[in-house]
Parts: sequence; structure tokens; C-alpha cells
Amino acid sequence: MPDPVPSSRIVVDVRAVEKNFGEGANRIHVLKQVHLQARTGEILMLVGPSGCGKTTLLSAIAGTLKIESGEINVFGNQLEKMSGGALTRFRAKNIGFIFQQFNLIPTLTVAENVGVPLLIQGVSSGKALKRSREILERVGLGERWKERPNKLSGGQQQRVAIARALVHEPPLVICDEPTAALDAQNGEIVLDLFRQVARSPDRAVIIVTHDNRIFTYADRIARMDDGEIVEVREQDQNHTPHFEHEHAL
Repeated sequence: MPDPVPSSRIVVDVRAVEKNFGEGANRIHVLKQVHLQARTGEILMLVGPSGCGKTTLLSAIAGTLKIESGEINVFGNQLEKMSGGALTRFRAKNIGFIFQQFNLIPTLTVAENVGVPLLIQGVSSGKALKRSREILERVGLGERWKERPNKLSGGQQQRVAIARALVHEPPLVICDEPTAALDAQNGEIVLDLFRQVARSPDRAVIIVTHDNRIFTYADRIARMDDGEIVEVREQDQNHTPHFEHEHAL
């Protein structure tokens, strides 16, 4: 049985958010009056067909994409009102972002890649390396810490990217298809780690996914279609999450 969800509070509040791409006849209305909330102590999964706006919404919540209108409040900070420098500092401290493309630095070792968020915050290289190796152990890559990313498989690189997003213990973890490159065994390791992170009373996890193997790990599932949130469903927590071996997208 999973641990009970602790008392939660709203830490991400998306209100009437609009986002367009292109101009004139080529303008595409990607987000349409989107409302969504994420709470501490939970895993919120954002699902829906390709092209419906999930990744765009995720990028807006992470503060890496500007919106046309609406409000995005994260831990009491209204992102669209923050200056560029303040937003960058806020993201570095409070948000761990797991990208689809991994975005690892090829000239750095695995441990050095993982330690980058700590170095940005001024942590010494020795302490950053120690913490990096600890989190790499948790994702099953403790023995590969000296390797360069090009020596790893796609699934291993994804786990390095996940370790990098978690190493500085950010209160908000945002994940874009984090299990797409993982087999069942490693997917289960990663999802169990996300669940441990989400069970902290001060943290929240938002996951965009097409991977229905992981739906049972969610506390809530928000379904998007054509730029809108069309349903938010609470999950029954009286079950044991299980990472199915069949991969259906």
C-alpha cells in the first residue's frame, strides 16, 4: 500500500492562461483559458493526445515560456510579473525540470552533469559531487558516475537527467515524458523515486505522459484536449502502484 498523501496545499495555480504561436493566418491557439492547480504531497499527471498543449502548459508552469494572458502562480510568485533575472533565480532554486531530450552536457561526466543545479546555487564542487553520487545510486547508476553521457544508453541518459532534476531537492518537479526511454524495471525505480519525492509535505510533482503504464502512480490525472483541461480526476489511492511491462502510447 502506498503511503497516505499528507495534508496538501495549492502551490501551482494556473488561471485563464492563453498561449498562441505564429502570426496572422498561421496563428495557432495552443492554450485556451486553461485552469489547473497542483498541490503539495501529490503526483499530478497531465495526459491527452499529441499536440493538445501539454508540453506548452508544462513549459509555462516552469517559467521557460511566456504566456499571452492569464496568471501562473507558483509558490506564491506570479511568474508573468517577475523580471528575467528574478525568474531565472527562482527556477534554479525551486523547479526541477526533466526534458524529453535529456539536455546533458557532453563534455561533463555523469556526476558533473547531475551536480550542475547545485553549482549554480553556490554549493562547493566537493559537496556537489557527493550529493550527485548519492542521487545516482538511487536511480541505479552509482557505478557510472565517471562516464561521459555518450557512453550511456538512452534510458541511462534519461535517468541521469532525472537525477539532475532531483539533486537540489526542488519543491516542484516538472517532468515531460520521463519514462518514455525506460524499460519496466527502471521505470519502476524512477516512479517509486517520484512518489517518495511527492510524499514530502512541501513538494509537488507534475508529469506529462502518454505512458499508461504509470497512470496508477498518479494522485490526480488532468486530461487535456485541443488546448483545454477537459477533466481532472482524483485517483483511488487504495491500490499498490505497479509499472506494467506492456508499453502502450
